[in-house]
Amino acid sequence: MLSHTNCALSLDEGSPEESPPSQTIPPGGSDSTAQNPRDRWTRDIEFLFSCIALSVGLGNVWRFPVTALENGGGAFVIPYLIVLMFVGRPVYYLEMLLGQFSSRGAVRVFDFAPFFRGVGYGQVLSTGFVTIYYASVMGLTLRYFFASITTVELPWNKCKSEWNDSFVICVDSSLSNTSSDRLMISDARRPITSAELYFTKEILKEKDSIDDGIGYPDAVLMGCLALSWTVVCLTLIRGVKSSGKVSYFLAIFPYFVLGILLIRAATLPGATDGFLFFITPQWDQLLEPNVWYAAVTQVFFSLTICFGNIIMYASYNRFDQNIYRDVNIITTIDTCTSMLAGLVIFGILGNLAHEIGTTDIKSVVRGGAGLAFISYPDALSKFTFAPQFFSALFFLMLFALGIGSNVGMTSCVMTVLRDRFPNMPHWKAVFGIGIVGLLLGSIFVTPGGQYILNLVDFFGASFIAFFLAIAELIAISWVYGVKRLCKDVEFMLNVQIGLYWRICWGFITPIMMAIILIYTLVKLEPLTYRDEEYPISAYIAGWILFSIGVLQFPLWAYYAISQQSDGKITSSFKPQINWGPLDQHLLREYKEFTQKYIKESEPHWIQMNFFEKIRDRIFS
Repeated sequence: MLSHTNCALSLDEGSPEESPPSQTIPPGGSDSTAQNPRDRWTRDIEFLFSCIALSVGLGNVWRFPVTALENGGGAFVIPYLIVLMFVGRPVYYLEMLLGQFSSRGAVRVFDFAPFFRGVGYGQVLSTGFVTIYYASVMGLTLRYFFASITTVELPWNKCKSEWNDSFVICVDSSLSNTSSDRLMISDARRPITSAELYFTKEILKEKDSIDDGIGYPDAVLMGCLALSWTVVCLTLIRGVKSSGKVSYFLAIFPYFVLGILLIRAATLPGATDGFLFFITPQWDQLLEPNVWYAAVTQVFFSLTICFGNIIMYASYNRFDQNIYRDVNIITTIDTCTSMLAGLVIFGILGNLAHEIGTTDIKSVVRGGAGLAFISYPDALSKFTFAPQFFSALFFLMLFALGIGSNVGMTSCVMTVLRDRFPNMPHWKAVFGIGIVGLLLGSIFVTPGGQYILNLVDFFGASFIAFFLAIAELIAISWVYGVKRLCKDVEFMLNVQIGLYWRICWGFITPIMMAIILIYTLVKLEPLTYRDEEYPISAYIAGWILFSIGVLQFPLWAYYAISQQSDGKITSSFKPQINWGPLDQHLLREYKEFTQKYIKESEPHWIQMNFFEKIRDRIFS
């Protein structure tokens, strides 16, 4: 990419706007027109709370404990924190800077190098996949919420006789922890709590094998899914003006409930064993590439980086907002929330192991979405005071977490859609996405829905995000250049970017991700769900899903090249003529500012050797 560095520094030799012919191009190539002005946050704190609600979601309370459980507990925490420091925070800050500087969405932000615009399309497509299955998990939380408030006793407290078979014996989740109440099992059948059997047999109606087919959508879960999309659409009906107001509740309420659960978990026998399993590192696991891959994907999902959401939210900021402060606040809160949720869930798992009489924390419950819908309900069953109230409160919290994240992801898709069709009424875009999401999401509320969710999560979300994230970093750090990015930040915020950020953007983050990806591909193992491998047809479907997302990059790259008037590939690496702040007055000032430092640096660049150019590219 170093051969294109001079091209990347040229501002006024940009190519014409590169969009399909049917797109209406706003004057100056901006994301808005005089008739359709770009939304702005009413207050700065609404942006902060919206980002917290976006990042602090089910990815912290559901996905983080699941990923930690599947990767050795404490063995996962160390790679997670390392990846957070050298991948998560730098990329979060990077995307926030680009969004605020350009006031462009996840696709149009690549106006700085149109060759890479397909990266934005692929990321938004991946976001769409996540949005659809995320809503189905929100539907499950509503199903449990209504079950909590409509029954005299929590329905998963006690076993049903039909849940026992020749392989499984049910254990009441409501059993207390005194020695007189401990269930002693003398036969060879596997003991499973009633909370787990309620989830698999009553809620999901899950089949024994995926070979039995996925079945038809469950009517009750379909209704909960429809209600989830209705709430998301109503939250977005007035854009950031309405979603910003809702973010106050979405960002604060979950911590109240998590605090109650942590206190309760700490009082359960065996909880200490679970805490120790979570925080004790298993150093030999640090050599396993799968653990590092899991850490990267968890950071992506937890912070929602490389999906286009952060760029989109930051694009609604005022131009000179102090986002460095916001980045530190959001990433710190997100990490603390993940650790808090991890302590809660592993305290409960330690208690479950104590209940069943095993020392293997990992074996007491299945992974997947079931962790949040098995372990938490099991703990709620042991509440001696108002268990229905606390159960309803907990699942309302999960639903609130889901809204915060899904609103951000849906907004990202909607922003790209409205940039593509700027005359489309806002409400039509909102409800159009909701209806499509409901129809496509119906597959996840079938008896085989969790099999499909696991497949889509791996191929349609994690894998796509990983590949395109590397392309995004190359585009920003080496094609556009860390040096120019830092100059843009200097113009926008009048601050100098520190050495830590420069080194991470230029070297550590892309190299670290590339190494982890290579090792992961070499060590790639068959995808499983409930220890069952997927059939060949499922793998074919998964790779097709992956290809649809990743192929956006080369296809749009070819389109960008074909639109160059001079026919040169290098021209598609140059910023477009209108690249810069959306405000026309600021854009003129930016051009003058940029031309000045380009004129000063270009003669020296020609005389530099390879290593001097790298140093200048990153550290100047």
